[in-house]
This record gives sequence, structure tokens and C-alpha cells, in this order.
Amino acid sequence: MKWFLILWACPIIILTGWYGLSYYDMSFGIFMLTRQAHDLVFAVYGNVLGLPPETIPPLVARAIAFDSLVVFAIIAYRKRREIRAWYNGRFPAAQPSESKAGPFAKDANLSSAP
Repeated sequence: MKWFLILWACPIIILTGWYGLSYYDMSFGIFMLTRQAHDLVFAVYGNVLGLPPETIPPLVARAIAFDSLVVFAIIAYRKRREIRAWYNGRFPAAQPSESKAGPFAKDANLSSAP
């Protein structure tokens, strides 16, 4: 499971790091981090996909969000027993009531005393 998370997170971290640095042209002397390379990469992807280059980043963001939901669903399914035990410890089940009259039956009996 640890490697599954590492192999999921590394490409996302690299992609978002490159996107953020190249979008704001923080190149540090590296051509791939310049705004010119950023525009070139999205122009190439736009030509390959037949889409305008400015529509690709939102599509990638939605794909990352969907993949993240799938990954977290897989993790939640594998850890469901631990999650259930934590939830039951954090929010204990309500105690069963003593009578079938409801939770306010005791108060009603006390107020009707002569």
C-alpha cells in the first residue's frame, strides 16, 4: 500500500511542481521551467488532442481529482475495519432505552406525581 501511494503521488507532485513553476516562469536557468516551454508543451498537447491549449489544464486537474478519489476509495476499502473501529470508539452507539414509551417517559411520570 505504501508503494501504491508513492507511485500515485510522485507523478502528481512532479506535474504540479512543473506546472506551477513554469506557469509563473520561475525557471532557475532551466529551459523546461520557462513560460515558453510551458506554452510549447500545451500547444503540442493541444495539437495532438485537437483541443485548444488553454482547455487542457482544467481537464488534467479533473483527471487528477478523479484519480485521487479512486485511490482514496481503494485505501478506505482496504482499511474499512480500522476505520469502523475508530468510528465506533469515537462515536459510541446510543444506549437502548429502558421502556417502549420513549426517551421522555421518565420525565412524564415524574411530573404527574400528586
